[in-house]
Amino acid sequence: MKLSVTSWSFPELSLDEVGGLAKLLGIEGLDVGYFYRSALDRTRLLTTPETYADEVRRRLPLPVSNLYHLFGNGVADRNLADPASRAANAADFTAVLKFCAAIGAPTVFILPGVINGAQSRSQALGETVESLKPLLDLAATTGVTVCVEPHIHSYLESPALAAELCEQAPGVKLALDYAHFAVAGYRQDEIDALARWAGHVHLRQARPGALQTKLDQGTLNFPALFATLRDAGYDGWLAAEVVHQGYFDTLHDDVLSETVKLRDLFRAWRTP
Repeated sequence: MKLSVTSWSFPELSLDEVGGLAKLLGIEGLDVGYFYRSALDRTRLLTTPETYADEVRRRLPLPVSNLYHLFGNGVADRNLADPASRAANAADFTAVLKFCAAIGAPTVFILPGVINGAQSRSQALGETVESLKPLLDLAATTGVTVCVEPHIHSYLESPALAAELCEQAPGVKLALDYAHFAVAGYRQDEIDALARWAGHVHLRQARPGALQTKLDQGTLNFPALFATLRDAGYDGWLAAEVVHQGYFDTLHDDVLSETVKLRDLFRAWRTP
């Protein structure tokens, strides 16, 4: 396993600055997306994906470890649980996969969607499975793994439902962030059952009621988490995702210090 950092962790830095900082910290990869000053140009990515990927790859001092792709302008817009968005999303995803393949990103993660109208959770999951089928077919020959991130405020908020999604959509993996389950009160051993489907992993400390907290104030046992992933056969990227956002009041931590603490914790675990 290798450590990366999410570009959206540092909202006031450009993409080049985040890449330079990550390299200075000895972090090995960079997750990219469409947010804050480090945002990729979504229009260029969707219209000239391979040319744009080559440009970004040449600029960055580190490999791109993952792309976070958001189909619409927010969590609910063009979400996977809305069948009306299926054709437009599949069309965009062709370009997304070309970008990932050209830049060398092994994974792309997308969100599962939300409750649309009078949907039940099971109906939302069923629609998501149908939406994923063409996306997985498109990805099958590209070498890029499609990951879905279960997250608080989506419909996919329990380990059991996340496992059901993976069972119903063969080939999909999870962008697994234990914090999104810990905030809702799930125990770490309950979340561990999802390690078998991990395709990308986010790291930040959390506790019930707090999506993010300081490393020494949360409930997640990271050495145990690393070992669980290893024992499940996971050998991909671990992305430090300490953020400074209004979402779920994640505004109160020193992002740089907490990122360094995660780095040091992982290095100590990885060193024999």
